[in-house]
Order: sequence, then C-alpha cells, then structure tokens
Amino acid sequence: MRKWFVTVVVFCLAALVCAPVVLVLFGSLKSGNELADSLRPVLSGAEGSGGIQWTLLPCYPTISHFSKLLFRMPEFFTVFWNSVKIVALVIAGQLLVAVPAAWAFAVYRFRGRGILFTLYVMLMLLPFQVTMLPSYLVMNGMHLMDTQASVILPAVFSTFPVFLIYRGFTSVPKEMLEAARVDGAGEFRIFWKVGIPLGSPGILSAIILGFLDAWNMMEQPLAFLKDKTLWPLSLYLPEIGPEQAGTALAASVVTLVPAVFVFAAGQDYLEKGIVAAGVKG
Repeated sequence: MRKWFVTVVVFCLAALVCAPVVLVLFGSLKSGNELADSLRPVLSGAEGSGGIQWTLLPCYPTISHFSKLLFRMPEFFTVFWNSVKIVALVIAGQLLVAVPAAWAFAVYRFRGRGILFTLYVMLMLLPFQVTMLPSYLVMNGMHLMDTQASVILPAVFSTFPVFLIYRGFTSVPKEMLEAARVDGAGEFRIFWKVGIPLGSPGILSAIILGFLDAWNMMEQPLAFLKDKTLWPLSLYLPEIGPEQAGTALAASVVTLVPAVFVFAAGQDYLEKGIVAAGVKG
C-alpha cells in the first residue's frame, strides 16, 4: 500500500509539473478562431464576467501557426541562430576554462587553494541580480555593451561548471596519477588520458546544465543587449493578442524542443555526474 501511495503521489506531482507544457503543446495546434474565442476575455482587456473557456484537445487541429512562424517570420530565425551561437560559444568557453580549473583544484595543492575555492563557491551562490552591476561595469569598461560578448563572457567564467567538474575529478584515484607519473607521463598527458575519461560524467553534466542555462537565459540579454536583433530565442515572443496567441504558443513549443532533446539525450550522464558529486561530497 505504501508503494502504491508513493506512486500515486509522484504521478500527481508529475502531472502538475507537465500540465503547462501539455497545454502549450495542444494550444499551439488550435486554430486562430478557437484561440481567439478562448482567450479574448484576457487578451482583449474587455470588461465583463466572461473567463477563459479552454479545452485540452483542439476541435480542429492545425499546424498553421508553425507554418507561419517557420516560413513567414524571418525574425524568428534571427533570434534562433543568435541562441545557437550564444550557447555554442558559452559551452566551448566553459570547457576551455572550467575543465582545467577544476583539474587544478582537484589534483594540485598550492598556497591559497582553499581560500580560492571557497571564493568560487561563494560566487556560485550569488544570483545574477547581485552580480549584474559589477558585470555591467566590467563589460562597459571593455566596450562590449550591446554586443553578444557581454552575455557570453560572464557565462563562460561561471563558477558552477568548475564546482561540478571538480567533484568528478576528485574521484580519480591518487594512486593512478602517481603511477602515471612514475611511468614518465607528463602532467598534460595525465590530464588528457586519465583525468578527462574518468571525470567525463561531471564534464557531461556541466555541458548539459550549461546548455539549459544558456538556452533559457533571459535576464542577462535584457540587461546587456539593447539591439533586439541580437536577442536570443528565449526573449522572442510576438506581441500577444487574440490573433497572435497561436504564433506565441508555437514559438514556445519550438523553443522547448532543443532543451527537451538535450536533457533526454544526456539524462543518464547528468544523473551519473550528480550522483558522483553527491557521493564524493
């Protein structure tokens, strides 16, 4: 009975979490007239006692909103490729910065290591609202405001990937490293041949979480990008009215697809990386 009770509770919670996604998916397949009739009391601003009359399944399913978005709205592709470029550069930069930094923290002992790592953890706990002004001053001093570099660089030097990858590297046996040194392997070869393969769960976890964070970022582009042609996909939303609601829902679905695909493809690696970090912690 206890097992069944837990199953029912988990299923109900999962249904609540997935409900908005299901509503958006089926809403994007509704016709414009059906959406207008359902959402007019909210989107039109008209006074009255009427409310939203929403049915889960569309009466007349259509993909016209997706067709309009993909073939008649070129600005959508502009923001889409902006997101692809930002995410690719952020992930590449995090790998170049975070992986060697995490390896140094996990393997080497040097003066100030504990203080520096504590500082990393403290910075990881600070929300963007706290670091926004210092980041703005730095980007402005470097004359990078209103460029995509002002969004990419702070994300590249994020401390969270370092912490996550560090926990994976600490699981590498010290004896294996010493044996490699005795056999004449250099430090870079040990890092490349031993550290990266054994720490791959943490690295892949950092890649997946970094992708999701960069793909969905909203506050940073809003704060640092004035030119809307530089905005990422997460900020793209047509002016919502009774006639544009379908396009907005279709844009939400298209925005969600890459994130769901990456999470589904890397779920096993993400779980292994988090478990390894938790066990070692």
